[in-house]
Amino acid sequence: MKKDIIADFAWGLGIVVLALAATLARKLGYIDTDMVNRLVMGAIGLMVAWSGNRIPKRFVPNAQAQRASRVAGWSLALSGLVYAGLWAFAPQGVAVVGGSGAILLGLAVTIGYCLSLRDKAKTA
Repeated sequence: MKKDIIADFAWGLGIVVLALAATLARKLGYIDTDMVNRLVMGAIGLMVAWSGNRIPKRFVPNAQAQRASRVAGWSLALSGLVYAGLWAFAPQGVAVVGGSGAILLGLAVTIGYCLSLRDKAKTA
C-alpha cells in the first residue's frame, strides 16, 4: 500500500512540475498556451494508462483479479493513450470531447467488468 501512495504522489508531483515548467516556458516565449495545455493533459492521459493496471485489484476478489487486470489494463491503457494522443495531435475541442469520452468509456468497461466479476463471486 505504501508503494501505491508513493507512486501516486510521484505522478502528481511530476504533473505539477511539468505544468510549472511549461508555464515558465510559455512566459519565456518558447511555447504557447495551447502547448502548455496539451503537455499537461497528455501527461494526465499517460497517468491514466499507467494506473489502469492497478485499479482492478481494489474491486474484485483475488481469484478473479488476473482476468480483471487484463480487461482493465487494456481498456484503461488504451483509453489513456487515446486521451494523450488526442491532446497531442487533435484540435483542442476534439481533444476535450474525444479524450473525456475515451476515459469515461475505459472506466465504464473496467468498473462494469470488475463489478460483474464481484457479483458472480458472491453468487458462487
